[in-house]
Order: sequence, then C-alpha cells, then structure tokens
Amino acid sequence: MSGALSGIRVLDLTRVLAGPWTGQLLADLGAEVIKVERPGQGDDTRHWAPPSLPDGTAAYYLSANRGKQSITVDITRPEGQAIVRELARQADVLLENYKVGGLKKYGLDYDSLRTVNPRLVYCSITGFGQTGPYAELPGYDYIVQGMSGLMSITGPADGEPHKVGVAVTDLFTGLYAANAVQAALLARTRSGEGQYIDMALFDCALAMLANVNMNWLIGREVPPRLGNAHPNIVPYQVFRTADGHFILACGNDKQFRAVCEVIGLQGLAEDERFASNPARVRNRALLVPQLAEVFAGRTRDEWLKALDEAGVPCGPINTVDEAFADPQIRHRGLEISLPDSTGQSVPLVGCPIRLSGTPVEYRQAPPALGEHTRDILAGLGYDAESIERLATQGVV
Repeated sequence: MSGALSGIRVLDLTRVLAGPWTGQLLADLGAEVIKVERPGQGDDTRHWAPPSLPDGTAAYYLSANRGKQSITVDITRPEGQAIVRELARQADVLLENYKVGGLKKYGLDYDSLRTVNPRLVYCSITGFGQTGPYAELPGYDYIVQGMSGLMSITGPADGEPHKVGVAVTDLFTGLYAANAVQAALLARTRSGEGQYIDMALFDCALAMLANVNMNWLIGREVPPRLGNAHPNIVPYQVFRTADGHFILACGNDKQFRAVCEVIGLQGLAEDERFASNPARVRNRALLVPQLAEVFAGRTRDEWLKALDEAGVPCGPINTVDEAFADPQIRHRGLEISLPDSTGQSVPLVGCPIRLSGTPVEYRQAPPALGEHTRDILAGLGYDAESIERLATQGVV
C-alpha cells in the first residue's frame, strides 16, 4: 500500500533542525515534501561539518532531510515569490521557521496564502511563538534548554547545569509540529478548510518536562539537579562497577527486594527507611552509598547478568558505535542506506515508526542543493527557456 500520507504535498521552507525534522517525518509517512532553499547556499546545515560526505554535504544536514525534493528559489525577488505562491496553491501543508512576520513582506505569510489556497495547513515554528514579550527574539535550542528549566535538572548534583547531548527541544518541537499538522489535516476532512499552527520551541521545551513540571506544580519545591538519579524513584540511576558503569532502573518495591537479594543485603528491603519507594526517595542519601559500595566490587557484565536473571530492569551505557552494533538495533534495521543522485550510497538512520498497513517509505536520500528545481518548475508549467532565464537571473 501507499504511505499513510500519500497524496499530501508539503512545502518545506524551514532550515536547520526543528522544521526539517517535521518535514522528514511527514516524508517518511508518505507525503511529497518539497524543500525550498536559497540559491547557492541552501540550508545552513549543509555546511555544518565535519563530518561530511566526500562531496562536502554535512552529516547534520543528512540527519533531517531524507525523502525530500530540493528547489532553490530567491524569495526576495518577485519572480521567486510567484513560484512559491504557486507551489503553495498546490500544497496541503506549508512549514516555515522564519522570524515572526518575516514572510509577510514577501506575501508568503498565512493571511496572504490562505486567499490563494483556503485548504492550506500553515505551520510556523519559532523560538517563542507568534505572541508574547519574546515573540520577536530568535530561537536557539541551547538557549531554550536553559530558559525552560531543562538544564537546571540536567547534570551532576554538585556541578554546573548541563545541556542534553542532542538538540532535544528542536527535535521535540519537530515531533509536536508533525502531530499538529496531521491533526489539522484530519480536521480539514470535516471542515474543508486549512488552519494556522503556531509552534514554539519554548512552549515545547517546558511541556516536555512532564513529571518534573508536575513535581513543581503539585509540590511547589524547585526540582533539583540529580545527575543520573530520578526525582521520584530510588534506586533509579547509574552505578559504577569494577570496570565501568551500568543503569539500574528499579521501579517498584518488588524489584527493590530482588536487588537486595542479588547484592546480598536482604536487610535493606526490611528496613522501614527503604521498604517503600516514598521512603527510599526521602532517604536516598543513606541508601545509595550502600548500594554503590557493593556494585563497585564486581564487573558491569556480572551485575547485568545477575540483575537480569532476577527480573530487575538494568542496562549498559553504550557508546554510539556500540548502539549501532547492538543485535536488537541490527534486527530492527535502524541503520539504512539510500543512493543519492550521483549513485553513492548514503548511510542514514531509519524512521522508528512501524506501521503494519502503510509502512514507512524511503524514497530517496537527502537531496543535493536544487536537485529538483527544473523538474518542479516544469511541473508548474514553466518551459525550458523560462527556467533558463530564471537561472541566469539568479532567481532559482
């Protein structure tokens, strides 16, 4: 069968990560995605290297642009604006991450384009949304991680705040945006009309704090930075062993009793200070050092084997290469490769969504800059002479 979003056309005017992540997911699900880029330059991430392919295309760009077509258009020129308007007239979805009001001067804002295509779902992704005192500010994942409280709970308890190792607020915003787009498309089947979607990194970053948010709203105590520990469950953290580290994810009292059996400290499970999870949370400073002392006496794999046999959730801390080599990841096929326009094989990470009836589609590797410009323009009715003239003038 065709992909779940087969027949949906997406016009992707976004750059860097949050917006391209949205577009890539929609492409994986079967949508036709046309990426609009600046002539000669393209998406900034094309040049965020090393590492890169032999042709210089950065790994960063490759991470978020699979399955798209690329057209280069100078939207500051009237001829370029006409091209994008015609593409928008034929599109179901438009994604953009310009500063608030940035596309209005080109006649490419939602109010302008909805007159051309009332069924258009128009999604704007910014740092702080379209309204409020910060609306005009640019949005950067790192800064938003700090402002949202995420960094205040990340890192060692006795050290400085840390950012997450990947641009997680960008990625979460991309996922929220993809959900919002699909909700708007579903609503359109009933109303016959598109709508405007206002997505903000700051909103998404705060929303994704989940139980930590609720700890503050209910308890009114500022959530502390706990390093690799959990604010609501103990023991649920990293422990050092004789030759490395491992994760112990003890989620209930039964599992804690099993841990105590494995390490030979059965008395801890009967101690009223540690017998229930709320008690262990209150007395973590007393319990954790006792566990840490024992775990340091044997190797990682010895503990993993013993705990696993006892039914206690635990796991290794892999490096990225070890994760790719893991037999479960290999079985699930997360590492894929697709040929690009030159025939070279491009290694990529597959989509984690598994749909039984409308499986994910991998149609093409991330496109070269402007790879599909002429074909797309021809599809809009431009003849070869007109396309050549636009190219000579630097419009495309």
